[in-house]
Amino acid sequence: MSDSTAELTIEVHLTEEEWSDTISTDCVDGLTDDPKRLSPVWFYDEYGSQLFDDITRLPEYYPTRAEASLLVAHARQIVELSKADSLVELGSGTSDKTVHLLDALASAGRLARYVPFDVSGETVRSAADRLMAQYPDLVIHAVVGDFHRHLGEIPRGGRRLVAFLGGTLGNLGPEERGRFLFDLDCVMSSDDRLLLGVDLVKDPTTLVRAYDDRAGVTAAFNRNALSHINDRFGADFDPDAFEHVARWNDEEEWIEILLRATEAQTVDLGRLGAVVRIGKGEEIRTEISAKFTPERIQSELWDNGFVVEETWRADPGFLLVLAHPYC
Repeated sequence: MSDSTAELTIEVHLTEEEWSDTISTDCVDGLTDDPKRLSPVWFYDEYGSQLFDDITRLPEYYPTRAEASLLVAHARQIVELSKADSLVELGSGTSDKTVHLLDALASAGRLARYVPFDVSGETVRSAADRLMAQYPDLVIHAVVGDFHRHLGEIPRGGRRLVAFLGGTLGNLGPEERGRFLFDLDCVMSSDDRLLLGVDLVKDPTTLVRAYDDRAGVTAAFNRNALSHINDRFGADFDPDAFEHVARWNDEEEWIEILLRATEAQTVDLGRLGAVVRIGKGEEIRTEISAKFTPERIQSELWDNGFVVEETWRADPGFLLVLAHPYC
């Protein structure tokens, strides 16, 4: 007989059908826009997720290693400063990085609850099952939702450490970042803490190499977005008719990831019911990854209701930021 007291609750505020409708509409809107764009969500089918796992191990791709080193080195201090007893993780995915914070909370005798928040109910359940085996007394209250719409569904109570890691904040444009941070501030209390992982502005050569590796793994990951759309909707993109482009936008201070057509083509989007014409040399932007200075992230947080409490930095330039609402 097991003596585990682990509990699992999963609240679904976004069904698979609703999410599918949302990304389908966004896909058509983006591909018929000028300039063309796609959401990074299309990177992550099963094969794309495997490729991203490979990317995190590439010598050129430093962000995952840098953030992990900071979590290993400072998780106990983060827990001590936050005085948290609940960990909320936005965009939790497989919860791989979570263990550093969960271990620190457990060691401090403060681990009461973990709240993974993600758009995929299947991914949340799989991660929860694994964590409950690892932490037999863990209470997991998962939320399946979109953090642009459902932050208000995060369960209240206790002192919450809200983690948004992986530099994901940088995938949002400036206005979208502002709305997200403002909405998050509105659902956090003065006792809660926000833990952000952000990549810093640095030598453009280092930045571009991180998104355009010599082995071509990132290029395959980028093209796989088109394969994912083909598989899901019966579209007829030829991924090999696009070249991978990663470039530094000095004015915006972000990396742009694009697919550039090597020939003119007409693409039938299948069940999406649209046809897209793409000229030779035309680009589809698949991702931005904004980089920050410490002063800029502090300013953006302040403008949206947060005070920076502490920061930790790792080479070649990645920052963990602990902040709290100022009212």
